[in-house]
Amino acid sequence: MKTILVIEDEAQTREIFSRCLNFEGFLVLAAESGTRGVQLAKSHIPDLIVCDIMMPDMDGYQVLSTLHQDPKTAAIPFIFLTAKVTMADLRQGMELGADDYLTKPCTVEHLLAAITTRLERQAVLKQWYISNSQASPQTGSQIKEDADAGPGSIFPHSPKLDQVFRFIEAHYHQPISLSDVAQAVGYSPAYLTNLVQTQTGRTVKRWIIERRMAQARWLLATTAQTINQIAESIGYTDVSYFVRQFRQFHNASPQVWRTTEAEIAVS
Repeated sequence: MKTILVIEDEAQTREIFSRCLNFEGFLVLAAESGTRGVQLAKSHIPDLIVCDIMMPDMDGYQVLSTLHQDPKTAAIPFIFLTAKVTMADLRQGMELGADDYLTKPCTVEHLLAAITTRLERQAVLKQWYISNSQASPQTGSQIKEDADAGPGSIFPHSPKLDQVFRFIEAHYHQPISLSDVAQAVGYSPAYLTNLVQTQTGRTVKRWIIERRMAQARWLLATTAQTINQIAESIGYTDVSYFVRQFRQFHNASPQVWRTTEAEIAVS
């Protein structure tokens, strides 16, 4: 049974959410203030937290910031509940690491959908991490290959975007889009766009393309695969589109780039 912590100073809203979540099979913890919410979060380590932003003693931002300073509670999915969401509010929440926003008045259906999405995504990521941690050790050549074209040399270190970059790394060779990434990590496309732009100054689409370009360069330099084979292997169904994008990034076609690299290698 999953445990949900609801932090809400409005008694009626807190009671409605608690009762409905109990009915859906969740174990519910309810806090009437931010201070009490932090205490319950640290003592019970819930699976997810729903927290109002505007509260008298400790607002939602302070609650999230406090919990993120404790390793035991830092990774708990956190959904804000608020009567208003301006761009400034959204940006502040993203910078603190919020997972989602629900705007009051919020229906029970919207609350359940948001909670279900976050918990499902959390379960998928947990399994993904377990599977990768159990993968067979890499050989020296594989480590060299990953250093040349892997996420360590492409993606910046950003705990808030770890799930995003891991998903791109695992699926860049497929025709994925912003919507696919957003759905995989449990965010709306708009929220994810703002989050990635704020943290890196680039778009999700740009990171997907850069990861593909890194792999394309490695394949061009180390294999005899044709341009068509390389394009297909990194997620392009249209080879001409791949060639155009490669030229935009490198001011040369893939074939010219390969030839130039080969000449440099033997010089």
